[in-house]
Amino acid sequence: MRARERPSAAVNTLDLEPLPVPRSPDRPILIAGPCSAETEAQVLATARAIAPLGLAYFRAGIWKPRTRPNHFEGIGDEGLKWLTRARAEHGVRLITEVARPRHVEEVLAHNFDAVWIGARTAVSPFAVQEIADALAGVDIPVFVKNPINPDVGLWIGAIERLHAAGIRKLAAIHRGFSTADRSRFRNKPMWELAVQLRRHLPELPILNDPSHIAGSRDLVADVAQRALDMGLDGLMIETHPTPDEAWSDAAQQVTPARLAEIVAGLKIRVPSAHDAAFLDSLSDLRDEIDAVDANLLNALAQRMRIIEDVARLKRAENVTSLQIERWEEILRDRLERAVELGLDPEYVQDVYGAIHEAALRRLSDVMNRRS
Repeated sequence: MRARERPSAAVNTLDLEPLPVPRSPDRPILIAGPCSAETEAQVLATARAIAPLGLAYFRAGIWKPRTRPNHFEGIGDEGLKWLTRARAEHGVRLITEVARPRHVEEVLAHNFDAVWIGARTAVSPFAVQEIADALAGVDIPVFVKNPINPDVGLWIGAIERLHAAGIRKLAAIHRGFSTADRSRFRNKPMWELAVQLRRHLPELPILNDPSHIAGSRDLVADVAQRALDMGLDGLMIETHPTPDEAWSDAAQQVTPARLAEIVAGLKIRVPSAHDAAFLDSLSDLRDEIDAVDANLLNALAQRMRIIEDVARLKRAENVTSLQIERWEEILRDRLERAVELGLDPEYVQDVYGAIHEAALRRLSDVMNRRS
């Protein structure tokens, strides 16, 4: 599935201020803590265990937007006191999610160090605008998670609304997208949308939330490394002293000990290198890629010409453009070939999904021409 709204190719420059957190080329921004504040003991135990890792912020949800009622929707205002005690005792900066202007008021009253806007809120321009209005004139970092649906325009729009309200310490959090496609992830990463955001707002820090992408603690480390390989600026990882007993998102939370292992095992990549032999080899490989891409484009153009012939034939016989049995046959065959060639079937399915979508559009255009 592609982004519903593609931003223009033009780069949008925002006058942003640096986030007030430790930064260095070999150290990603790290936000960690439980999905939800459950008890005071749980909050304090988590903060005590992970504070030595050099957190940028200690996170915990106070108000939890749930898909269905009668599930745990957060401990509420009482949890704010537990987090402020964690800061006093362990020196951590505090961040929590806000979804309503009243949440902003409570967080500011307790002198929180930052807030984030969640995926379910980012999808609503009205809700984001209300939060932006509540934050107007306040010098506090605001992190914006991507909307639950793959719409880069909504993500950018939320950031722009906050910027228009005077917020200058802004960052984005890539937490994956909810799609109808089956995937091994809870939320499909769709890394290309994080790349689109970076192209549009190159000065904006972008963190990754591997917990919500993975949906399983066994995948968190791999997703976190992939995010850093992509050049993202940091990580938000859900951490709980006893994850299996967590009141929300139990399957994706890691223990403090596992968090320490993940952080210690991360490989920090550099944006570029200057070794002459490396640059020569890279240039040669890029030339090969350019040649392959030229062949791909020629093949796609040839395929589309054949699609037009199919459309004219179907138009003459008054046959529908979509033949679902044929599409299923194509997809099954191509995925089998992908496995034989060592390609990721999910990747090939995405590619052929885009090809088929374009083919259907061309079929419809040709079949409905008046001339």
